[in-house]
Amino acid sequence: MTIKINLNADMAEGFGAYDIGDDNGILKIIGSANIACGFHAGDPRVMHRVVTQAKKMGVSIGVHPGFNDLWGFGRRRIDMRPDDLEYMVAYQIGALQAFAAYAGTKVTHLKPHGALNNMAAEISEYALAIGRAIKAVDPNIIYVALSGSEMEKAGRNLGLKVALEGFCDRQYEDDGNLTSRKIPGSVIKDPAVATKQVIDMVVNKFITSRHGKKIPCEVHTLCVHGDEPTGVATARAVRDGLEKAGVKLVTLPEMPLG
Repeated sequence: MTIKINLNADMAEGFGAYDIGDDNGILKIIGSANIACGFHAGDPRVMHRVVTQAKKMGVSIGVHPGFNDLWGFGRRRIDMRPDDLEYMVAYQIGALQAFAAYAGTKVTHLKPHGALNNMAAEISEYALAIGRAIKAVDPNIIYVALSGSEMEKAGRNLGLKVALEGFCDRQYEDDGNLTSRKIPGSVIKDPAVATKQVIDMVVNKFITSRHGKKIPCEVHTLCVHGDEPTGVATARAVRDGLEKAGVKLVTLPEMPLG
């Protein structure tokens, strides 16, 4: 039986006159794009451009909601009331749905960004708030979650479709969470190292932590960070490595989700 996997990237993270990452280059490689919605990055023109291009290239689009933190690129932790967080996420879903309508496409998934993703992986109230926003706005949206996280639990408890995510270019801790970006080496910049990590996750079903611990895993989708200068090279190397291993790359809606 052929193994299927989805490759996703965080995109549309420019703002105003500034471009962050090579969106067009990444779109040629991935199957699904996570679109910033104006809170940690992105603006209406950037969103419109990337969503329209994704539609042309057969790439599915998802919401990439973050904290309202342009200065910190959404990577600073913010304490919020769960209901405020829920409405903030719902707001960003609606924003992307508007630009999906312009392009004649649909929003297929949601993956939180940066500090919001890290906090929701650990804090059940945050994970549930995000899930409630999905369920209220469009319960068909796939909740992308770190395997074993509070987000996975919340999505399943709320009856949502859940896609388990692994990271091509990030190191892991022994508990399966991502290594803090404050620690040197937490972002993998060598495409060969990223490719080996991905093959282990998809084919061999384990992640090796930065301390050498092998952690069993199941993944439906793999993230490569488009804002990194090495993003395109890493994405291409990972895709080539997966295809050589006989893995079929598909969009997230085409993935069989348990």
